[in-house]
Amino acid sequence: MTSSTPVYAAWNRRAWALLAVLCSVLFLDGLDLSMVGVALPSIEADLNLSTTQLGWVVSAYVLGYGGLLLLGGRTADLFGRKRTLIIGLAVFAAASAVGTVVEDGTLLILSRFVKGASAAFTAPAGLSLITTTFAQGPMRNRAIGIYSAFGATGFSSGLIIGGLLTEIGWRWTFAAALPVAVALLAIAPRVVPKDIGRGLSHRHYDLPGAATLTSGMLLLVYTIVEAPGQGWTSARTLASTAISLGLLALFARIESRSATPLVRLGILRSGRLLRAAGGAFVMFGAYAGFQFILTLYLQGLLGWSPLQTALAFLPAGVMIAVASLRMGALIDRFGAARLLAIGFTAFAGAYGLATQIGESLDYTTGLLPTMILLGVGFSLVFTTLQVEATTGVGDNEQGLAAGILQTSFQIGGALVMAAVSAIVSTGAGIGASPAETLDVFRTGLTVVAGLAVAGFLLSLFGLQVRFADGRTPVSTHDS
Repeated sequence: MTSSTPVYAAWNRRAWALLAVLCSVLFLDGLDLSMVGVALPSIEADLNLSTTQLGWVVSAYVLGYGGLLLLGGRTADLFGRKRTLIIGLAVFAAASAVGTVVEDGTLLILSRFVKGASAAFTAPAGLSLITTTFAQGPMRNRAIGIYSAFGATGFSSGLIIGGLLTEIGWRWTFAAALPVAVALLAIAPRVVPKDIGRGLSHRHYDLPGAATLTSGMLLLVYTIVEAPGQGWTSARTLASTAISLGLLALFARIESRSATPLVRLGILRSGRLLRAAGGAFVMFGAYAGFQFILTLYLQGLLGWSPLQTALAFLPAGVMIAVASLRMGALIDRFGAARLLAIGFTAFAGAYGLATQIGESLDYTTGLLPTMILLGVGFSLVFTTLQVEATTGVGDNEQGLAAGILQTSFQIGGALVMAAVSAIVSTGAGIGASPAETLDVFRTGLTVVAGLAVAGFLLSLFGLQVRFADGRTPVSTHDS
């Protein structure tokens, strides 16, 4: 497929309209991902779900999203970003409608999988539309900064909005997204630029590669999600892991011999993309583990309500929403590597402070500093990783780069969440005293802080590469 869209070199009404639609789609994805978590107890009681089924209300979304992101990103490159975005949004709207009326737990889980799958196509399509439509440099960095702010704000505000809607009824956490999705479906065809050129025909589409990639990724994410319950060393977990890795190895072999590969393996030679993917893995993995432990601590040990817990995260969410809008200018001035180093330092500080939690909590002194540092870290790292991953990548592979980055976020979140969940369930089970439970929480938070340190070391490698090249890392355009 040829270059997909015209490039905006200056801000005008059409550029702002496009960015507004893409930001709204990402906001909706983030909102939907976090809203349902607060409603889980109400869903469990109303539909009489088992504990396993309830867990899959969340995990099914992760499975669809993380398992199909690479396919979604490449589909946007090959068959058109506008087409992929609109079809994905339509599927999201349909799944939201099902969630408002469903009376069966299995159908609810299926609708969550479909919503995750739709996000796996809209997220890389949206980011690649930005990176191919806005001129590289300050304009693109500003657009990505605003785009990231909406995604992070949607995720953080979903906790609060979900808590408020659940007071009315849990189905509102599904229904609220439906009118917004329908409105975006009406606007997007007029605002999103047409894809120039034509996509590959089915004769040139790498069907064996698509089949092995999709099955391998779905099985890998499924194995990670199920591992805490099945046991990390159980025969089922080990067999699933071996099969998923075997499928991915077969995929790599197919791609290396294909005349029209679904994924050009040479893209993995991009140092910036690999560093961004590694940073995404540890950043979101650490954050997912932190949020899991802190929620258990506040609600399980201190007895806070879901809404109170959501409000505890509000300062971080506000900082992310405000600071991310300025990230484009900061990246242009200081360079990605420096901002990543500072951001991961803030993350490490936030999680380190959180290890001091006790059997009682003064929010102002005991948790607010953590939330402020968390907001700083998220603001600096999230946007910068997206700029790093897509800079220097050809327009025909922007969706693929976005898919690799987003997959790293999701795999990191799922894997670390599973590991932290195993730590907590092993040491903080039924009969554990508050002091014993706190010790387990602190152990989990120490692991999370260690991941943030790993992210800092990874960002230092980026600095060393740039200085070894004899250049100052003040521009995102160096490689």
